[in-house]
Amino acid sequence: MQVDFEKQGGLIPAVIQDAKTEKVLMLGYMNQEALEKTEREGVVTFFSRSKQRLWTKGETSDNFLHVVEILKDCDEDTLLIKVNPAGPTCHTGADTCWGEKNEPGQAGWLNHLKAVIRDRKNNPSEKSYTASLFEKGTNKIAQKVGEEAVELVIEAMDSNDELFKGEAADLLFHYLVLLEQRGLDFDEIIDVLRSRHSR
Repeated sequence: MQVDFEKQGGLIPAVIQDAKTEKVLMLGYMNQEALEKTEREGVVTFFSRSKQRLWTKGETSDNFLHVVEILKDCDEDTLLIKVNPAGPTCHTGADTCWGEKNEPGQAGWLNHLKAVIRDRKNNPSEKSYTASLFEKGTNKIAQKVGEEAVELVIEAMDSNDELFKGEAADLLFHYLVLLEQRGLDFDEIIDVLRSRHSR
């Protein structure tokens, strides 16, 4: 990767972001040797300004930052490195250097659910309700989505919020199963919504 190290005196900032939760974990600095080592070994290595040497995050704590993707900005003088952290990132023991919990937002949890649904499809188990839906095929899954939609409408006319939320969750779950059955990702549906919103 070609980066302009000379613009800032040989060091460039590297923003570290969790690839799954999208939380910003920390900021470090790299020289060319640190970037090359990071690319070669797949774990994040910085140039430590205090130690004046290369420093691999996790070399003493084992809380390594495993590289998923490295991106450079438009000026080619800042990096965004998406990682899978092996533990807390901050030297204080906190998840991030800003004291935030490294957890996905509520909507981000859907990515976990989608992964579970995909796993049930690809690795079916007799005990899995989700796997049994895939076994029955598209028509049955679509029918189940319709049933859940009707149940949600019925609960919407009542005043019991807990029952309404339960039916809403059932509908969303079966909808995600139907998308997986069709080979579509929820993000594609979000893209459609975004395109409509921009009109």
